[in-house]
Parts: sequence; structure tokens; C-alpha cells
Amino acid sequence: MSGLTTSAADGSELPDLPFPQAPVEELLRVFVKAVRAHQLYLPNNPVYKGAIDAVRAAFLPLWERTDELALNVAETDLRWLGRPVLAEQAKSSDSLAWTLHKDGVRELRFLRGFEEKELGTLLDILQRIRKASPEEDDLLTMLWEADFAFLRYRYVELGSEPVAPLADGGPAPAATAPGTVRAAVAAPAADDRSAIVNMKDFDATLYFLDEKELEYLRGEIEREYHGELRKTVATTLLDIFEAQSSPAVRAEVIENLEHLLPSLLMLGELRTVAYVLAESQVAATRAAGVSEDQRERLAQLPDRLSAPEALDQLLQALDEAATLPPIAELSELFEQLRPSALGTILAWLPRVQNPRLRDLLEPAAERLALANTGELVKLIASSDAGVAAEAIRRSTAMKVAAAVPALALVLGSGDARVRLLCVQALSAIASPGALHALEKAIDDPDREVRMAAVRTLGARAHRGVFNRIDAAVKGKALRGADLSERMAFFEAFGGMCGDGGVPFLDGLLNGRGMFGKREDPELRACAAIALGRVNTPRAQESLQKAAQEKDVVVRNAVNRALRQGT
Repeated sequence: MSGLTTSAADGSELPDLPFPQAPVEELLRVFVKAVRAHQLYLPNNPVYKGAIDAVRAAFLPLWERTDELALNVAETDLRWLGRPVLAEQAKSSDSLAWTLHKDGVRELRFLRGFEEKELGTLLDILQRIRKASPEEDDLLTMLWEADFAFLRYRYVELGSEPVAPLADGGPAPAATAPGTVRAAVAAPAADDRSAIVNMKDFDATLYFLDEKELEYLRGEIEREYHGELRKTVATTLLDIFEAQSSPAVRAEVIENLEHLLPSLLMLGELRTVAYVLAESQVAATRAAGVSEDQRERLAQLPDRLSAPEALDQLLQALDEAATLPPIAELSELFEQLRPSALGTILAWLPRVQNPRLRDLLEPAAERLALANTGELVKLIASSDAGVAAEAIRRSTAMKVAAAVPALALVLGSGDARVRLLCVQALSAIASPGALHALEKAIDDPDREVRMAAVRTLGARAHRGVFNRIDAAVKGKALRGADLSERMAFFEAFGGMCGDGGVPFLDGLLNGRGMFGKREDPELRACAAIALGRVNTPRAQESLQKAAQEKDVVVRNAVNRALRQGT
């Protein structure tokens, strides 16, 4: 289709457009967003995936009209058939046009299929060149090494304007290879030595620096080149926040910090992340005239790292990494986690594979649990059994009395493994409320839970449960139980019944039924152990009657009970 005739800035006539330029502008808009997403997020992040999908979708309207798209590269814009389709004001590393133009690229030509096959490769190159040091390859070298099949480009040698074609993305001429350029800069031409400044020419002048001053300058230069640049940037931003009281300036500083944190995490600079999180909270309290909104936004910076999605992604990356960052860096980072991170850490502890990472998560979980018992108690009722189990274990170790209501609730509804942990936690806490909550576990359907509860209540001589233990011992419920469980109930009974229970126990141990038949040996052994717990003269007398018992099981139990009473 033909369009209206348009004139260029120099008065020359531009060719008609074959179709409207709106789809081209939309493509470049979403492409720039994808470049930023590629810099800020990991490939499995939903924001990153959405940005890539948007670029691929933006190519489709173009391929309905043409098989290739050619863009001319200027310093601050990209042009299609002479018309600007992406205008950027600043010449900075964030400008796509300037990134391409400064390294000599003057034209990009996209072919059908580029978005599916080579989009990720180009995004990788744009990210690498943005962070590249002077010693690394330049953009043309990276494009040549990528060996694109669906992307063509033209370039000019820096310092000259004639365009040198690169057929099918071929290699740059030898004169522009990065190694050659660096060699030319490092070694001055032999026939032009007069143009080279040499420090030795000045070492005899009257006011030249002495050796100490030279050493100082060398040290400062070395420190500058080996310093943590991103930490310096963060420090500068925080200094500006404290020094400038303008709301607009402070809002911009906070916005920059919010964008800086994901980049630092992606680059693995965990110590700098920890520094930014800690110092931002100091700045929020130290700076004069900080508004409530500004203070709240700064307070939310650590919360972003502690959010389940972000922290889960970070821990997964660390657990799968071949080598962990330095322990000191990880420790500093974990110290900045907020209470909301406790659930995520407890969920990861049972399944983390890297032992070094587990050793770091353990103290982080302990610190958060000690400082935030409310959050720990809330996690006891978590629907995730692993999280609930870890929260109960830590409540046990810390003997958190505030956890008793939550433990009592889970004791009546959790699975057997979690119920047993609840009994152990209540036993460790051992407050009157905890012992009262344990009473319901006497009738628990799981044997291990019942035994643990009975042993604790018996050892504590908790009278509130005596009637239920008395009914169990004297009834038929224990007749089918194994020896360990029967022993647990009888020991608890003996610890609480006193002399009043001796006649019943003596009847089991020494009595005879119809036709002179005695109770079964296991039940008599249980009675002997209970008499040993009673440990009164009457109980000792009953035990002495059975001291010469022929049945080995009963005799051993009697001897053990007598030893306990001496």
C-alpha cells in the first residue's frame, strides 16, 4: 500500500510506507521492556516470561505484511524508512539506540523466525555489553560470535562514516578486532614518539611529586578500580536521601533503590543487597523530615526480599548452585530477613540439599523464631505439614508458653506425626495449661501419641487425668494393648494413686482367681512396676511377697521395683 509523501529533516523526500508504522513502534516499545526484564529478572520469573511473549506477539502483525524489517540506527533513535520509530533522549547505557550506535552498528535487519530462534541470544548480548569492562569484547565481536541466521547488521568503523557491509552477519575486519585496537592503544607508534606523554619526562622537574605522594596516588587509583562500584552507587543514593529534603528527590532515590535490589540479586551481590537493606532502614530514622510514606516505602525494601515468592526463588537458586557465595555474604543477607520469611525458611529446611546452605538457614530460622514468637505460633497451624512440624520443634526447644493454644488445636486435628510433636512440645513446656491440653491425648487413636502423653502426665503426677488413667487400668481397654503401652499406663497410675491403689495392684500381682489361677505374667509385671512407683511400706510389702516368683518376667519386674524403692 502507498502512503503520503514525506520529507526528511534535510528536505529530501522519504519513500512511501508499505504499511502503517504503528506495529513497528509497538514492537520496539515491547522490545525495550524485554531488554530491561532480561536485566532484572531470572528466566523463570513470570515478568520475564511475559515480556518475551509480548515481543514474539508483536512480531506477528509485521510478518503478515513483510518477511523482513530493516531499522536504521542513529544516536538517539531507531528509524524505519527514514521515520523515527523509537526515540530516546539520553545517550546512556539504558538507551538501546546509543548502545548500538556507539559501537558502530548502523542498521539492523530482522528476518522472519528471529523471535523464535534468536531473540534470547540478542538479549543476552545486550545485557553483556551493558556490563562489559574495557578488557572484554565489543558489541561487533559479540554479534559475530553469535553467528545469527535471522539477524543481519551493518556497521561503520569508528572514526569513519562510510558503511562497511557485513554479509550475513560475518566477522568484522581485522582492523576493528578488539585485540588489535587494544594493542594499538597500548603500544605507541614508533614514528610518532613525540606525541606520547611519558611520566619519566617529568620526574626531574622542580615541583614533581615525591615518592610518598606517588605511592598515595597509586593506592587511591588501585582502590578506585577495585572498589565495589554498586555499593558506592547505593551509598551515594542514600547520602542524597539524607541530604536532600525535597519529596521529589527522595521519591526518586527510593525508586532507584527498588530497581537496584533485583539487579543486585541477579548478579549475586548478596553483601551489597544486605548493605542496602540495612542502611536504608538507618536512613529512614536518621534523616530529618522523612514523611510517613517515604519511611513506609523504605521499610518495605526488606519485606520484598522476605516475600515468599522472592525468597523461595532465591533459596532454590542457592540450593541448585554449584558453589555458594561466601558464607559471610549469605549470613549478612539472611540477617535482613523479616518475620514473613520464617514460613518459607521452615518449608525449605527439610528439603534443602546443600548442607552449607542448611547450616546458614538454621540460625536464620532460630533468630526469626526467637524475635517473633507470634509468627512462630501462627505457623504451628500451617496447612503445610512440614512447616507445622518445624514450627512445633522450635516451640519445643524454646518452650514457648504462648504456643499452648495452637498446639492443643493441632493435637486434635493434625496427622499422627504432627500430633506426636505436639505432645512432645506440651511436655517440654509443662505449664498447667500445657498439661491440661495433654489430657485429650490419653484417648488418641495413635499408640505413640497415647504413650507419650501418659508418660508425661504420670511423671508430672497431673491429678487432673487420674480418673481417666484409673478407668483405663481397671477396665478392659488395655487388655489388647502391648506391654509397653500397658506399662506406661500402670506407671502413671502408680505415680498418682498412693496407698489407696495398693490393694488393687496387690490383687493383680499376688492374688489368685477362681481355681487358684493368677493373672497373666505381663499384667502382673505391670502391677509390680506400679507398686514400685507408689513406694510406700504397704507397696514394698506387696512386692516382697512376690520376690521369689518363679515366672522370670514377673520376678524381674519385682526386683526392678524393689531397687527403685531402696
